[in-house]
Amino acid sequence: MTAPVVIVGTGLAGYNLAREFRKHDSETPLLLITADDGRSYSKPMLSTGFAKNKDADGLSMAEPGVMAEQLKAEVRTHTRISGIDPGHKRLWIGEEQVTYRDLILAWGAQTVQVPVAGDAPEAIFPINDLEDYARFRAAAAGKRRVLILGAGLIGCEFANDMSLGGFQVELVAPCEQVMPTLLHPAAAGAVQAGLEGLGVRFHLGPVLNRLQRVGEGLEAHLSDGTVIACDLVVSAVGLRPRIDLAAAAGLQVNRGVVVDRQLRTSHANIYALGDCAEVDGLNLLYVMPLMSCARALAQTLAGTPTAVAYGPMPVTVKTPACPLVVSPPPHGREGTWQVEGQGTDLKVLCHDADGNLLGYALTGSAVMEKLALNRQLPALMA
Repeated sequence: MTAPVVIVGTGLAGYNLAREFRKHDSETPLLLITADDGRSYSKPMLSTGFAKNKDADGLSMAEPGVMAEQLKAEVRTHTRISGIDPGHKRLWIGEEQVTYRDLILAWGAQTVQVPVAGDAPEAIFPINDLEDYARFRAAAAGKRRVLILGAGLIGCEFANDMSLGGFQVELVAPCEQVMPTLLHPAAAGAVQAGLEGLGVRFHLGPVLNRLQRVGEGLEAHLSDGTVIACDLVVSAVGLRPRIDLAAAAGLQVNRGVVVDRQLRTSHANIYALGDCAEVDGLNLLYVMPLMSCARALAQTLAGTPTAVAYGPMPVTVKTPACPLVVSPPPHGREGTWQVEGQGTDLKVLCHDADGNLLGYALTGSAVMEKLALNRQLPALMA
């Protein structure tokens, strides 16, 4: 019997790779293993659910049985692999041994947990997958006051979404501006102003020290002495690529599982893509690079070795209070920033010494210029 191609993970990376692979190869046995319930959904939609009044079922696009049929695959849900044996091309699920022809790690990234004192740690909710979202929706029923930890892309998207969903939102983060690793300060100011226009209150600088129950609600005690009354807390302080099992199996890891341009790890017949992968030094937690990797790796698995290339990879942030598209300059490329526009309608451009466009941040009505600017951007990985 032919050993299957095994994909660990059924998020956007796992399911999209399986779809692309089936375009080239309809016969090789295909096994997908996932720790969650295996439903197909788009993770970026998790931060749009409250504005659209959609529960977890409403965000789900297909049940695992439907996906198995579509992909001519076996999908094993609520299943965690416990080890990988690269030398014998097998993995372990407890005591069960599963052999593979090729193994693809698409198990994503996990939420960063911050230690918080107090008697209410269970009221802090990370929202990293559909099951997390379902748990949070259940806890949020009938509640109105939400505290968000983290002012990055995800924290800002949830602040916008939950405000539109009728919640009173306060946001706490130990930084001077929103999205500090992604945005020029001018663009960050525009986004913050847009969210403040919805009623979001920002506490930038302090951290949450203690969360305690008071009557039916909660009290959040910040490091600067501020006390915020709330009903529940969303943790959006960041993601960390899952690398522990890969490291234990002897695969090379850095920030993510280290792979080359063909998505190959340091061991033969093992590949990685998506949020867990560090591709030629880049760990990009966005959809566009993931899709490029899925298309390239599908061809490699089908017998045509194909290197992935990243063109310009602008990121559209779901903050309709202040629309935002950002394309950071490629790593290691230095330039000068200039700001045009006013209010929340800003065009913030980065040029090198020769006048070449390296990156941009567009807010408000300026997002209309993204297509023209994209044509001027350098490739991230040619």
